[in-house]
Amino acid sequence: MSETKESGDTKLTLSSGKTLQLKKSVDAGSGQMRQSVTQGRGKAVVVERKRRRVITRDGEHGHDDLGGDSGDGHLSQGEKAVRLRALEEARKQEALEKQRQEEEAKRRAEEEARLKAEEETRRRLAAEEAVRQAKEDALKLQDESASGEQPDPSGLMAAPAVTVAKPKPRVEPAAAPPPAAKARAPEVAAPPPPEEARRPKPEDRVKTATLIDEEEEDERKKRARAGAGAAKVQHAKPTPKVDSRRANSKLTVQRALDDGVEERQRSMAAMRRAREKQKAMRRSPDAPQKLFREVIVPENITVAELANRMTERANDVVRELMKIGVLVSANDTIDADTAEIIVAEMGHKMKRVAEADVEAGLVGAADNPEDLRPRPPVVTIMGHVDHGKTSLLDALRATDVVSGESGGITQHIGAYQVTMPGGEKITFLDTPGHSAFTAMRARGAQVTDIVVLVVAADDGIMPQTVEAIQHARAAGVPIIVAINKIDKYDANPDKIRQALLQYEIVVESLGGDTLDIEVSAKERTNLDKLEEAIILQAEVLELAANPSRPAEGAVIEATLDKGRGAVATVLVTRGTLRIGDIFVMGAESGRVRALIDDKGNNLKEAGPSLPVAVLGASGGPMSGDDFLVVESEARAREISVYRQRQLKERLAGPSERISLEAMLDKLKTKEVQELPVVIKADVHGSAEAVSNSLTAMNTDEVAVKILLSGVGGVSESDVALAEASKAPILAFNVRAAGKARTMAEQTGVEIRYYSVIYDLVDDIKSALSGMLSPEIRETIIGLAEVKEVFNAGKGKAAGCIVVEGSARSGVRARVLRDDVVVHDGKVSSLRRFRDEVKDVAAGTECGITIENFNDVKAGDRIEMFSVEERARTL
Repeated sequence: MSETKESGDTKLTLSSGKTLQLKKSVDAGSGQMRQSVTQGRGKAVVVERKRRRVITRDGEHGHDDLGGDSGDGHLSQGEKAVRLRALEEARKQEALEKQRQEEEAKRRAEEEARLKAEEETRRRLAAEEAVRQAKEDALKLQDESASGEQPDPSGLMAAPAVTVAKPKPRVEPAAAPPPAAKARAPEVAAPPPPEEARRPKPEDRVKTATLIDEEEEDERKKRARAGAGAAKVQHAKPTPKVDSRRANSKLTVQRALDDGVEERQRSMAAMRRAREKQKAMRRSPDAPQKLFREVIVPENITVAELANRMTERANDVVRELMKIGVLVSANDTIDADTAEIIVAEMGHKMKRVAEADVEAGLVGAADNPEDLRPRPPVVTIMGHVDHGKTSLLDALRATDVVSGESGGITQHIGAYQVTMPGGEKITFLDTPGHSAFTAMRARGAQVTDIVVLVVAADDGIMPQTVEAIQHARAAGVPIIVAINKIDKYDANPDKIRQALLQYEIVVESLGGDTLDIEVSAKERTNLDKLEEAIILQAEVLELAANPSRPAEGAVIEATLDKGRGAVATVLVTRGTLRIGDIFVMGAESGRVRALIDDKGNNLKEAGPSLPVAVLGASGGPMSGDDFLVVESEARAREISVYRQRQLKERLAGPSERISLEAMLDKLKTKEVQELPVVIKADVHGSAEAVSNSLTAMNTDEVAVKILLSGVGGVSESDVALAEASKAPILAFNVRAAGKARTMAEQTGVEIRYYSVIYDLVDDIKSALSGMLSPEIRETIIGLAEVKEVFNAGKGKAAGCIVVEGSARSGVRARVLRDDVVVHDGKVSSLRRFRDEVKDVAAGTECGITIENFNDVKAGDRIEMFSVEERARTL
């Protein structure tokens, strides 16, 4: 065999002359290789070499692991920048992860150091407890075994000294590490404690000294017991039996620190000390005792309020209620019978009172005469509309209130305090004069001292003037007549004085006791005389009040302000109202947050006869409600809840009767057409006046149904209510908010804005008039008697003679038989001989055919008439 090399191929030459040649399966130049297939066949496949790209930091071309170019030269500058940023982010993440691991290791080291310190503290406390327990057991054994024995006075038979072995440190089994801790790095040793922690504290030194003294005392007692034992042996006394169980359970320092002790048991001495401590606490007068109270419970009370009155926790009261099967929460209401069971169960006594008793003692007692102080008079301006009431008050106040009123009339009560040139103060209440505000004038008369009746000298006594006189007499207050507008050419004051006589008002000029002043608000004539008359009348009345008691008063007007909430105009009648006082205002309660006078100044307190705006009520009260200051919020809340419940019951009315009469009443009421409306006004008095005016227009056929009468602007809830009820919204001196206006436009709800009550009343009256069914009037045209009946085609014709009026074609007709209507129809055909005519006069024969009626007979009468419908008004 010979071996040769040729062109890089290896050839093996055999002796037979045949040459064996090994060929490469891959063609290095072409990148192909030979792939063998079954049965000795093969095929050439192309081999592709992939190169790994390496990106260097400076962005130069990298080389693959095979030594070739990586191809970075084909990357753009943007791609290189992206790769560099990715590398930087990777390095940052790696640094953060490393920092996190270091912080975690540090935290674990601190936690392990803390646990080790706590373990050392526990071991030290356990050792101290064991020493103390051993001393107690030793003393107890001495008391039991050496009773009546005396130690050897010579000390010759003293037992050898017994030393207390040093406690071995108890090795606690380490807690099993969490699964994640097995793969962590070796734990870092806890840092040594600081010098301050290693230095013993003063209290520790005291404990150590005490422990040494106790050990010496224990050694002395043991030597004494050993001497006593030797003496007993000499006298051959029997050895006392020792309970093996007590001996085995005896706790020593060695046993306390021994790992073999699985569980410590409480000693008899410790149990005895605990019992003695409990007995001492029961005997101690300072021990807390449960207080049993007399609980006042009305007919209905909330669970929270009941718990408060019993000084118990609300949860405990709820738990007791659950025991008797009553599942309620702390805010739910229970009746008096259920409350009585709970009160008795919790050891208290119950005193049941009527629900109305919550207001008992609300109004204070009468004042002592020595506590009374003079107060300004409260004067109410009354009179007919447009007689100059507000103008007169403007002249007194030197202000212009008329310009602020819509339509030149007063729409709500105004309260002002005026200081006269002489220093005297007068409080004025300006009430509206329109008849719609009768109820507001009545409330003004209830809180007033003097009524100034304004009568125009050119107009005379009017209906609202008479009503003002009646209100003043019902309130029992004196009247001062102010004859206004004397500057007009047609003024006649004497005529006014004469007209007042028929209402039993006799002025001084006619020999009576009623003061009368001729004034002119426009020219400011005789205003000083009117002021003098008011001050003189106040001196006669001797007005006085006690300013040192809690405030009482009346709500003159109430409104809702968007920024300030419920604002009530209050006239203080007695006492002094201060900021922070807790009050009850009708069915609302609250705390005074601010006091504002009629000039907009903030006050700290308000005395008698001073009108102020009060902020802080929980809701909007009603005009005319009483105003009272109470001692606590609980009292105010209790009264408010009671009054709100009474108001709801009054609004709900009596329950509906289920009977045949009730069903008939329902059928009758269905014939009444109702006009639903939603009323929103600026103040409560205006809303009430509008409601009363609309209700007064109700009849048996049409009526106004007031769905809501509230104070404040038109809100989205008002629009939703109006949409559901298909009702318009009447906005009196208020406007709709942006969202409410948009919602009304989308839903088609009509919002009508008014500033004068006349326009509102006229519009609703027109709407109600349109709802009235029209009046039907019937007019008899003529009467014909049937003489003969003829066949006329498919029907029958009546040969008649017209006896009254005339017969007409196409009009309504009734067929009367023995004065009974047998048919009501229409004249379809009217003939004179063979001709069709429209009208036949009286005394003339004719042929009449009735539409859809063929049963006409001789002797019947045909009554022809016309029907006219006329619109009705209220």
